[in-house]
Amino acid sequence: MAETSRIVHPIPPLFDENSRVLILGSFPSVKSREAMFFYGHPQNRFWPLLARLFHEEVPRTVEEKKHLALSRNIALWDTIHSCVITGSSDSSIKDVVPNDLSVILNNSRVKSIYCNGAVSYRLYQKYLYPQNKIKAYKLPSTSPANAAWSMERLENEWSVIRAE
Repeated sequence: MAETSRIVHPIPPLFDENSRVLILGSFPSVKSREAMFFYGHPQNRFWPLLARLFHEEVPRTVEEKKHLALSRNIALWDTIHSCVITGSSDSSIKDVVPNDLSVILNNSRVKSIYCNGAVSYRLYQKYLYPQNKIKAYKLPSTSPANAAWSMERLENEWSVIRAE
């Protein structure tokens, strides 16, 4: 059984001064925490989806992933700074301390925020929207747990980030 404990988010936000779109997950999975980068689980469809949206090769290394996101003016982070979590289960998340998005918002051109999945969106609405008053949009999760969504359906919904 996976251990339940308070964990502090170990991955710094990915952004630069040209970032215009911020994509927020909820909290890094065990695999992402081990890889020290976003969407590190091999079954997560985030990187294949991003590559597909922008007609690029699927990035394999952390450097290739950073390049893909930043070259498309996409910033990445999560809604949660620390929480109590069992393994990688979003449904087990408790005692949330939200991330402070001002480090990104004050040092980039981010105007649009998208949440990768319902948990990220719910936490954004609860903790972060009251602080920054920037509307976020909920996108279907790229997690392998969201198997009901095919890659084609994900691509259709996520295509809104290309227009930013």
